[in-house]
Parts: sequence; structure tokens; C-alpha cells
Amino acid sequence: MSSNNSPRETRMSRNADRTPGPKRPHTGWRTFRRILYVVVAIGVFAILAGAGLFFFYAQSAPKVTQSALSSDASTRIYDANGNVISRMGAQNRTYVKAKHIPATLAAAVVSTEDRRFYKNNGVDPIRIVGAAFANFTGSSLGMQGGSTLTQQLVKLSVFSTAASDRTLKRKAQEAWLALKVDHKYSKAKILEYYINKVYMGNGVYGMQTAAQYYYGTTLTHLSLAQLALLAGMPQAPTRYDPTTYPALAQKRRDLVLDSMVETKVITSAQASQAKATSITSGLVKTHKSTSTGVKNTKVIDAYLKQVYAELKSKGYNTTTGGLKVYTNLDMSAQKKLYNIVNSENYVSFPSKKFQVGSTIVNPNNGQVVAMIGGRKTGNVTFGLNRAVQTDRSSASTAKPLMDYGPAIEYLNYPTYEPVKDTAFTYPGTTKNLYDWDRQYQGTITMRKALYESRNIPAIRTLQNVGISKATTFLKGLGMTFDKTLTLQNGIGLYISTEQEAAAYAAFANGGTYYKPYLVSKVVTQDGKAHNYSSQGKRAMSAATAFMLTDMMKDVMTNENGSGRSAAISGLYQAGKTGTDSYPDDYADKVPDGATMDSWFTGYTKNYAVSVWTGYDKQFQTGHYVSETETKIAQEIYKYEMTYLASKKVNSDWTQPSTVTKTTVNNNTEYYVTGHPGTVSDATTTDSTSMSQYGSTNTTSSSAYSSNNQVTTSSSSARASSSTTESSTSKESSSTEQTPSGNGNDDNTTTDSSSAKNTTQNDNASSGN
Repeated sequence: MSSNNSPRETRMSRNADRTPGPKRPHTGWRTFRRILYVVVAIGVFAILAGAGLFFFYAQSAPKVTQSALSSDASTRIYDANGNVISRMGAQNRTYVKAKHIPATLAAAVVSTEDRRFYKNNGVDPIRIVGAAFANFTGSSLGMQGGSTLTQQLVKLSVFSTAASDRTLKRKAQEAWLALKVDHKYSKAKILEYYINKVYMGNGVYGMQTAAQYYYGTTLTHLSLAQLALLAGMPQAPTRYDPTTYPALAQKRRDLVLDSMVETKVITSAQASQAKATSITSGLVKTHKSTSTGVKNTKVIDAYLKQVYAELKSKGYNTTTGGLKVYTNLDMSAQKKLYNIVNSENYVSFPSKKFQVGSTIVNPNNGQVVAMIGGRKTGNVTFGLNRAVQTDRSSASTAKPLMDYGPAIEYLNYPTYEPVKDTAFTYPGTTKNLYDWDRQYQGTITMRKALYESRNIPAIRTLQNVGISKATTFLKGLGMTFDKTLTLQNGIGLYISTEQEAAAYAAFANGGTYYKPYLVSKVVTQDGKAHNYSSQGKRAMSAATAFMLTDMMKDVMTNENGSGRSAAISGLYQAGKTGTDSYPDDYADKVPDGATMDSWFTGYTKNYAVSVWTGYDKQFQTGHYVSETETKIAQEIYKYEMTYLASKKVNSDWTQPSTVTKTTVNNNTEYYVTGHPGTVSDATTTDSTSMSQYGSTNTTSSSAYSSNNQVTTSSSSARASSSTTESSTSKESSSTEQTPSGNGNDDNTTTDSSSAKNTTQNDNASSGN
């Protein structure tokens, strides 16, 4: 037992007697360690998730076949029946086997595209990291990317090259397939496929074909400098074309040579000697053709040019995309049209320089089924496509579009609406407007004014409608303009045959506008199909379309119609003529009745055909369309439509319920139900001019009252109202028309030889 006087042991004394141990870790270190654990965990999770996502994407990767690896990546074009009509690229490609590929070329390609080609398994993580670093520092000089040569081959063989398709999923599938290709094929075979597949510019695929195209020989006969150039071209074949861009091509070639030195394939001395060689050394001046389908090349040239323009607008790469493009081309109709304009079996053309532009559209869906951009064009590929040029006046074919169509649509004009053919001066000017015969018929019906193609009644009608409403009507038919339209455009719009055929097609189908298009489907290399169509939009009432059609039937069937040469016996059709005469300050340089342009646009329920004829340089001596030759456009239409009509059922248009039939002077006429208008002497300035048309017992049309507001000259200048235009007469044009922009900014093809700004003319005549 201890004594009560013994010293008591306290906690502090016990602690004091203990030997000091190690200090506990600092709080900051513990925090850092925890963060490190979290980061590592996240990294591991990310790797696992990435691997899982990679294999998930890999499962849905497309198949890569030997056929896909060995074939060229050209774009194939099909007609409406699924027949190949053209292939963009080296269709006469010379395939070179691995044993015939020069070792120097193989080394140049590997040094340039994938230095670790023989060491990697199709995917190179080290290369990916190195490329990322090089791109970040800007030190790669464009020589090394993240994709291996095998991945590039897979991309060219299987996948779409569109920028929109460069997704994480696509990259994962590309890497997976590269691994499979590397496992299945030898390095020599992979290199063989690559060298034969790459695009080399100017429609050439494969380096052997490129050697023939650029140097006129085979790969085995090329020098080090020439092989280095070819090895460097695939990255940007157009940019490195030695003929077009020699400076850029030389810079690229020299980079390839430097790369070969770095990989110890050649010595510095060999590189220096090759660099001293001119980049143009050995280049041939005449290139061997690399396209097939030569037999059809001329026939479909304009159509193909427009197809490629349409593909480009949709974002497709037609050179490396390996696309399958299905078009709306009716090859039989195309060949017929080509033969009509290029032979003397149908039409008598005045000279080889006399030109034609024509477009055929299906009114029920907007499909462009045929197109001709010129005649006697020689061996030119993708030359001027006159079917889509918008720098020539459409003359009187504009009248249904800008004058009479809007008048029925907005003002409820009946087909027998009284319109004045009396002296007219453009408001605010001293410029007079005349018809072809420089005479006046007084007050006539709108129907007569249209089928005889009288100018003054058309412009008076447009004046009543107003430019604003007329422009709105045109917009509904797919036409927009850079400048504000004027009254003069009522007898001449700067639009193309493609636009006009599509606009008239709306009359043919009852008032629905379909934007014209040539490409119906595109299948990319990965097998994805992209379908295209035109969504119809109501452009006018069924009543307007029917009444205009009924009036335009008379253009070809009435004894005084301006389009008698286009008449086809027994066929239900309608259409309009148009001729654009020279301005007065040039009129004395051409024979009386000569014009610059002659048009005819007509349609059935199944086809709308627009034809332009004239000369590219219309102000050059002798480049005028004589009065007799203005019929050529009608004759081309007639022969082509006769052929087209034989393929379809011939049926007439059905009167819609919104239209009422009536009889005026024993003639069948129509009006918008509820808006019969009136025909009476009280609404005319000539007390005798309307007596022949009788009268309907209806109230007066309020739309007509504004006819008295136009500027006119003395009525004594009028000619007898009995004067009519014969079927061979020309059309009358207004004062000179300055182009008011093209009708569609998507088709801005122009011809530098065409004079777009002619001298103003006070007394011009154009018309029919």
C-alpha cells in the first residue's frame, strides 16, 4: 500500500516521461493525396469508359472489303433509271501492283505520311500524341498528322469525307477498321492499295495514272524529284498541281525530300540534287483523258455540270468522296434534245455559232429531266451552260409571270378583261412603248393581248397590278432579284431557262411551285443514303393557273397566235413566245425584224420545256436572229415535246370549281367565280373596238378602272383595231431594259461576251 505522502502521477508527468515519436502527416499532404487518388480514379474511369465507348462504336462499324480497298474513290453518277452515266475521276486508272512500285516512291510516301508505318498496328498512339504536340507548336510543316497511312486508306475506302461526318464515332470506327486491315493484309499490300487509291488532282486517281497524266510515262521511269512530287500531292492535290501552282508544288516536293533525308532514305546530297531540278521538268503539255463514258460526255455535259454544282452546294466532295449520285436525268429525252440541236435533221440552223439553252422540268415534282447548255461546243468539258445563264432577257415569256398571272391572282381579271392597246409613254419619261407593228388595236381582251403578244396591254396590266404585287408573285415562283423591278421588266426578265421552265410548271400543275433540282439521292462511302426532293408551295390559285393555261393554248392554236410554229396536232399544251429586239441605236446595223434573243416556253401536264436561242456575242456583226430564225426556239420545243408526249398520256386540264365558264361573242371564256367583270363600251376609249366581244351581264370590275390612269398620247395615233399579228410576226419590246439582277442567286452563270448593259432606246420593239 502506498503512503498518502507519495507523489501522485499525473497525465502531464506521464507524457513528459514518454519518448517523442514521429509527427503525424501534415493536413495539406493528406488533402493532396486524396485529390491524387480522385484524379487517378477519374483517369482510370475515363480510360475504361473510353474503351467501352470505343468498342461500342466499333461494333457498328461498316465492313471493309478488299474490293473497297482496291477500287478508286471516284464519284459515280446515275440517271433516273439507275444506269451509270459518268464517273468523276480516273476511270481509265492504271492499277500498279506492289512489285512494280518503285522503292523510292514507297519510301517517300511512308516518310511523308506515316514514318512508323512498318512498326505500328494500323493505329499509332505515339504518332497521335506527336501530331498533337507538333500541331500545338506549329512544327509539323504539314508532314505528319494523327492518322496512320492505314487509317487514311480506310477513310478513303469506307467513309464519307464530308466535314460534317468527322465525328468521334467515325474516328473510333476508322481506328478499329485500321487495326483489322493491318491484321489481315501485309504492309506491302496496304501501301499498294493506298498508292492506287489517292486522288491526285485533275480527275486522276492513283499515282501510276498520275505519272501518265503529268509526265506521260510510268512510275518506274520517274526521277527522285518527280516521285517526291507525286508522294506529296495527296494532301492537297489541286494546290500542289505542278502545272497550275508550280511554286507551291515545289515547296511541297522539297519538304518530302527533307523528310526522306530525316528518315535516312536518301542522303542530303541526293536531296539537294533533286531540289535543283525544275518543278516543271518532264511535264507533258497534252494530258491523256482519264474519263469514261466518252460517248455520252457531250450529250450530258451541261446536266453534269449542274449536278456537280448542286452537290457542291450541299457540301459534298466529289473528288474524294466516293459518292453514288442518283439524278433525275431522263437519258432518252436528253439524247433527243441533244440530237435536235446538234444535227440538221430537225431544224435548219444559220451557223455553228447560233446557240441554244434549254431545260425540261417535271411539273409534278420539280425534277429536271434534261438540260442542254449549248450546241456545237466541241470537246469542251463543263463549258458555258446557257440553260442556267441569267444575263439575257426572257422578253415576252415574262408576261404570264409578271403581268397577267398577278392580274388574275390579285385583281380577279377574267380572260376577256378589256385592256388598252393605245399609245403609251413610260411615266416620268419621254420613252414610248410600241408593239412590233408600231400600231394600236384600241381596246382588246386580255386573251387576245396575250396570244398576239401585244406589249402595251401587258405593261398597262402590270401598272394596274403594281410592281410590289408582281414581285411577290414572281417570288412565289422562285425568282428573286438584286434590284427593284420596273415596268419594263413586264416584257423581259433576266432569268434562265431552268427558272422559267420551273415557273411555267406551276401553271401546268394547277398552281404549285417546285424548286427545280437534279440530284435525287446521294449514297456516301459508308453506305448512308441521303434523299432529296422539292417541297411544293402554293404559288397561285388553281383558278389563275387554269385561266392562264387556257389563254396560252391560243398562242399555238389561234390563227393569229405568236407561237403557231410550236403547235402539235392533238396535244393538250400551252406556252408563250418571246423575242428581244435590238435597241434603236443599234437597230440600223441589223436587218429589219432582227432580234437578239428568241424564246419559247411551253408545257403539258407532264413536262415543261423552256428554250432560249441566240448568239453569245449578240452585238458582233452578223450575230442577230432574223425574223424567220425566231421560229427555231418553237421548232426545238415542238420536236422535243412531240417525243416527250409519246411517253405519257395526253390529257387536258380540268376546270376547277373556282372558275366559271361563260360565252363572249361565241367564244369560250373564263372568270374567277364571283368576279365576272364586264365588257362594255363604257369602259373603253374606243367606242367600236369592243363591240365584237359582246358583254356579260355582270357588274363592272373595279380592277379595270385604273386603266385610265396611264400616260397616253393622242388617240389619233392609233391604228385600226383590226390589225393583228400573223404567226410569223416578231414580238414588240419596250425601251431598253437594264438587267435587274438574276432571278436566282444560286445560278449566277454568266457569259462575259454577253452585253448586259445596252444603250437606252426610246422606240424599241421586242416582243412575241
